[in-house]
Amino acid sequence: MYKKNPIEKISQPISQFITNERSGGIVLGVSVLLALFIANFAPLSKHYFEILEMKIGLQFNGQSYLEYDILHWINDGLMAIFFFVIGLELKKEFIDGELSNPRQAILPIGAALGGMMVPALIYISLNPLGEAHQGWGIPMATDIAFALAVLFALGKKVPFPLKVFLTAVAVVDDLGAVIVIAFFYTSEISVMSLLFGLGAAFLMFIGNKAGIRNILFYAILGIGGVWLAFLLSGIHATIAAVIAAFMIPADVKIKEDVLLKRIRKHLNRFKYVDMNDKMPTLTKSQLFILEKTKEDLNRAMPPLQRLEHRLHPFSTFIVLPIFALANAGVSLSLDMNTLFSTHIMLGVTLGLLIGKVIGVSGATFLLIKTKVALKPEGMTPRNLLGIGMLAGIGFTMSLFITSLAFTNAEYETQAKIGIFTASIIAAISGFLVLSINKKQ
Repeated sequence: MYKKNPIEKISQPISQFITNERSGGIVLGVSVLLALFIANFAPLSKHYFEILEMKIGLQFNGQSYLEYDILHWINDGLMAIFFFVIGLELKKEFIDGELSNPRQAILPIGAALGGMMVPALIYISLNPLGEAHQGWGIPMATDIAFALAVLFALGKKVPFPLKVFLTAVAVVDDLGAVIVIAFFYTSEISVMSLLFGLGAAFLMFIGNKAGIRNILFYAILGIGGVWLAFLLSGIHATIAAVIAAFMIPADVKIKEDVLLKRIRKHLNRFKYVDMNDKMPTLTKSQLFILEKTKEDLNRAMPPLQRLEHRLHPFSTFIVLPIFALANAGVSLSLDMNTLFSTHIMLGVTLGLLIGKVIGVSGATFLLIKTKVALKPEGMTPRNLLGIGMLAGIGFTMSLFITSLAFTNAEYETQAKIGIFTASIIAAISGFLVLSINKKQ
C-alpha cells in the first residue's frame, strides 16, 4: 500500500483546495476584506498607499526606462497574465466550447450583451456629462470567479447546464470588457509601437501555422514583443495579452488513437527492460523510455490547454489576490456629502444590481420566448432571476475599469464603494433565490 510522505500530507489538501471551483472566489473575497482593513487601519494605511505609489523602472546610462509606480505595474503587468488566461479560455470556447456552436452560442451571447448594455445605459442616464461620465463601463462587467464560487457553493440545487450557461455568459462578458477597454479606455496612441506589437503578434501567428509548439518561442514574442510594445503604445497592455493568447496553437500533433498505441508500446518496453530493484534510481533504458513517453504526452496536449492548465491557478490564487489587495483598499472615512457629490456610486450600484438582472434575464427570456435560442435544461423563472442577480457581482473587472476611467481619487472611491455594495447584495440575493428548493 502506498504511504504518503510528510510533504504530500501537506500538499494534497492545498492541491484539493486549489482545484475546488469555489476556492478562487473565497481567496479573492479574503483579499478584498484584507485590503479594506489595511486601508482603514491607521498604523498600516499610510505605508499601504506609499508602497503602491513607489516607482520601479530600469536605469541605463543615467536614464530611466519603463518607470511606473507599483500599482501601475500590477494593473498593466501582472494583470496581463489574468487577461492572457481569459484569452486562452475564450479561444478554447470558440473552438470546442459553448461558443463553438452558433445555435448554442446565441443565448449566452445575447444574455451577455443585454447584461452589458442595460447597466451602461443606467449609469449614463445618471452621469451624462463630465469626468463622471467616463465610468459607464464599470457596471458592465461580471466577476466570473465570484459568481461561479456562489453558484458552485449551491451544489446540486442548481442544474449543471445553468452553471455552464453562466460560465459562457461571463466569458462573453469578459470579451466585451476587453473590447470596451481597447476602444474606449486608451490614451494617446503611438502608431510605431502599435505596429511593432502587431508585427510580433503576426510572427506568433506564422509560428503557429508553421507548427512551432515551443512555449518559449511564444513567451519571448508575446512578452518582449506584443505586451511591451502595447505598454508603450498607449493601448492598454492587457489587450496585448488577449491578442497573444489567440496566437497560441490549439491543435495536437498526435491524435488520441496514435497516442494510445505509443503509450502501450512504451509500457511494454518499460516492462521488459533491465530492472534495478536494489537501487532507488532508474536505469538508462528506463529513463530513455520515460523521456519518450513524456515527449509523446506533450505532443498530444495542445499548447493552449497546457498553458491554461499551468497558468490558471497562478492567475486565480496569485494575480487576482494581489490585484484585489492593490485596488480594493478604499478609505471608508467619507462623509455622505462627499460620497454622493456625484451619481457615480448610484450609477454603479444600480447598474450592477438592476441593470444586470434586467439585461441578462430579459435578453435570455426574449431569446427563448421567440425561439431564437434553445432553452437550457433547468431554466426556470426563479433560476433565471438568480443567474441575473449573480451576474451583478462585478469585483475584478469593474475595479480594473475603475482604475482606467478616473484620475480623480474621489470619483474612484465612489465607484469602488458602489462596486462593493452592489456585488455583496447581488451575491447574497442570488444565493438566496437559487437556494430556494422548488416545491413539489
